[in-house]
Amino acid sequence: MDPAFFEKKRRKPRILVAPLDWGLGHATRCIPIIRELLKQDCEVLIAAEGAQEILLKKEFQHLGFLPLKGYRIRYSKSRSRLFWRMIIQIPQINKIIRYEQQWLIEAVKKYQLDAVISDNRYGLIHKNIRTVFITHQLLIKTYWGGWTERILQKKNYRLINRFSECWIPDREDENNLAGLLSHPGKKPDIPFQYIGWLTRLEKKTCAPEKNHLLILLSGPEPQRTIFEHIIIRQVVHYNGTATIVRGLPGSLSLIPSTNTIKFYNHLPAEDLEKEMGRADFVIARSGYSTIMDIMALQKKSILIPTPGQTEQGYLAGYLSRKGMAISCSQKEFLLTDILANAQNFPYRFSNTAIENPLVAVVSNFISSVQQAGT
Repeated sequence: MDPAFFEKKRRKPRILVAPLDWGLGHATRCIPIIRELLKQDCEVLIAAEGAQEILLKKEFQHLGFLPLKGYRIRYSKSRSRLFWRMIIQIPQINKIIRYEQQWLIEAVKKYQLDAVISDNRYGLIHKNIRTVFITHQLLIKTYWGGWTERILQKKNYRLINRFSECWIPDREDENNLAGLLSHPGKKPDIPFQYIGWLTRLEKKTCAPEKNHLLILLSGPEPQRTIFEHIIIRQVVHYNGTATIVRGLPGSLSLIPSTNTIKFYNHLPAEDLEKEMGRADFVIARSGYSTIMDIMALQKKSILIPTPGQTEQGYLAGYLSRKGMAISCSQKEFLLTDILANAQNFPYRFSNTAIENPLVAVVSNFISSVQQAGT
């Protein structure tokens, strides 16, 4: 971006928002934060690349974007090999974290940033400005639990504690969505706040259309494509209508729609909101940002965890036990069977009328940024 864009005399706090590039969820849950920053008269810049940048540009065409290399993690087709695939990429992750630190030092000088809000990007710390780290995973679940989770939490907190504060996108009370992930016994040493559910969608009064499905495909490859193939093979025999959102913003590949099955590579917030409102059931991955959207709109859902992702497996099981969703493994997914189960499932939803603390949290944050700059 041309530095001349920033030469005008500034009167507003200039905040950089940077989401992680592991799936689209980190970008979508930054949307309500960016909206609130703009509402409270901040100047917002966004740092991203690839699909995350494309998605956010569709929502905020008027904002400035800075190129920031992502972590570019590669996932395995095999659930059993995923852990080892992640282990061998740790040096690459550490390298990106060091790159982020140097990138931010230069960006603060070049663009006169006043603060940074980082969604799970561990290297965006700076000694001279306020930095916020967003995460719902204060506890990182593993297959082995116990000591492995304690070691990971210690490492996680060592990185998080370098920030000025931590924002947790969940409720603090028993109506939370992430369970032990966001409410572990041990918390970070830095100030932390629960900022409520982050969703770009608004709940509106409309009756769902009987037997209409909304299927949201998302998450990292190759599992996104694998699940898409499973869905397509089965939905063609479905005796109803369906809208399938592929989670591929900017992609040129298309799947032809029919009279009963509509395919979209991506839907902006307003259109997705309408589609979710008319859905009888929503079928989706149990990614946390997707869950926040579904629960905020109180939609009956079927959650299919990404194979090998212990976080998604935990979230699907946790919400199923609370009666807020039902879940099924990808391997055992049969559309007719899971819909029959969903029809008889006693869905229970939390009260969404509780005031969202995000407004106050952002207001206090802006005040602290302004005080630091005086």
